[in-house]
Amino acid sequence: MNILFYLALILFSGLIFGRLVKFIKLPNVTGYLIAGLIIGPYILNLFPKNIVTDFELISEMALAFIAFSIGSEFKLSYLKRVGLTPIIIAIFEGLTATVLVTGVLVIFGFDIQISLLLGTIAAATAPAATIMVVKQYKAKGPVTETLLSVVALDDAVALIAFGFSMAIVNSMQHPGEGSAIMTVILPLIEIIGSIVLGIILGLLFNIPLRFFKKDSNRLIIVVGFIFLGSAIASMLGLSSLLLCMSMGTALINTSKSGESIFKIVDNITAPIFLMFFVVSGAELDITILPSIGLIGILYVVFRVIGKISGAYIGSTLIKAPETVKKYIGFTLIPQAGVAIGLSLTASQTLPEYGKTIRAVILCATLVYELIGPAMTKIGLKKAGEIDE
Repeated sequence: MNILFYLALILFSGLIFGRLVKFIKLPNVTGYLIAGLIIGPYILNLFPKNIVTDFELISEMALAFIAFSIGSEFKLSYLKRVGLTPIIIAIFEGLTATVLVTGVLVIFGFDIQISLLLGTIAAATAPAATIMVVKQYKAKGPVTETLLSVVALDDAVALIAFGFSMAIVNSMQHPGEGSAIMTVILPLIEIIGSIVLGIILGLLFNIPLRFFKKDSNRLIIVVGFIFLGSAIASMLGLSSLLLCMSMGTALINTSKSGESIFKIVDNITAPIFLMFFVVSGAELDITILPSIGLIGILYVVFRVIGKISGAYIGSTLIKAPETVKKYIGFTLIPQAGVAIGLSLTASQTLPEYGKTIRAVILCATLVYELIGPAMTKIGLKKAGEIDE
């Protein structure tokens, strides 16, 4: 089939299932994922596996736009008002999930090395599904505000934790080789480099805005800079999410046109996000579910417990509003891209456990991506920040 046929199939199936799930009061994003799952290679095969691979560009585009939009939440006025709240919550929810998953796996007799790596991967949260729920229901309030900041910081916590766990595993496998320091430093370089380059691009963003005032021209500038940021991140081995997020943060804090720029972005991203989630649904391989075993069940269950309890502990320590304490943990369940990327690195480090690590993370992604948006909606609704 012509590639445009598959694009049309993605758009229409996503639109239809996004509407169907409304009858059972689920977010649109869940419908998009189910649409991809049904038309994808593992059920109806209307959307073959090689075509799914060809559409990886859509995922890169969507994640870059999502990260750029998240960056707009880090206004200096907001950061002065909330202080360390999102940082403390992000650290505690990420590390509590890590400690709990690692500890439970070790208690149940699994090897310390695979337990450590799976534990640190548990810290990662996927911002895309969460942001879609917030946008769909126009959620507003302290939980939503804090959530958008926490999911932006979450992946930095996961990358640092993963770097430390890799250093420990490498030192256990190759004692005395001295590679542990570099293993810890590399994630820090990735994070700092992504943020610095993102800020530079955000400052450069202001230059063409002085000469082009029309929305149509500014749209071209926005798309160009987002694509450029994502491309630079890929070329230099940096985090596209952190780079594009930093670019958005720099822009919102240095440009008088910042607010209008992000409104322009909101007007064009709906079909990109829909295609991203339908393609993500098509990538979810339900045939691996039987292979998840005890280790997978423990990972799925205790990561959720760790996220919810860790967010509550962090919120309590920083004296966050009561609704934030109670409900923010429920909004941090989705997991996808970063976790899958880390699982690939982990499986290369521990090839003897490679298949197990990949199966656990892919199964968890399937579960979290399908239930995560609904849990985010429930958390925000109980907090009184969405009306339906």
